[in-house]
Amino acid sequence: MDLLVRLYDLPPYDYSRVSGQGATLRRALPPERGLVADWVEAHFSRHWRSEVEVGFSHQPIDVWLATDASGLLGFACGDVTARGFFGPTGVLESARGRGIGEALLFRTLEDLREKGFAYAVIGDPGPVEFYKKKLDALEIPNSKPGIYRDMLK
Repeated sequence: MDLLVRLYDLPPYDYSRVSGQGATLRRALPPERGLVADWVEAHFSRHWRSEVEVGFSHQPIDVWLATDASGLLGFACGDVTARGFFGPTGVLESARGRGIGEALLFRTLEDLREKGFAYAVIGDPGPVEFYKKKLDALEIPNSKPGIYRDMLK
């Protein structure tokens, strides 16, 4: 099932947990396209690489990055799978548990709201209870998880 998030009443997010660990959240830059796409394919999937490349084709770029002194820690996209969709998103296994994924989620959703979206769709989410708790996300009745992925078959 897909989830629906009300962007007009997103709860405020405190980014200090992530910044206090030396991590930075920022919009990706055009010359990083190949580097980020290669990294996403190496750590996650070829399909997600394609979506990241779509995000780099937008202006402004719809790819958000989390980095620290060691390099790239995670990424999130908005408005790439379909208009108003959140994802894909991923964090290195070694960087999980530090709040980086949550910070990327909120920053990407805030960006969608700044673009004028009132709602965002989280398609085929993994941690449904997490999204419900953090965002008061609603299940979309009769939605079909993985519908975009299944179209490739």
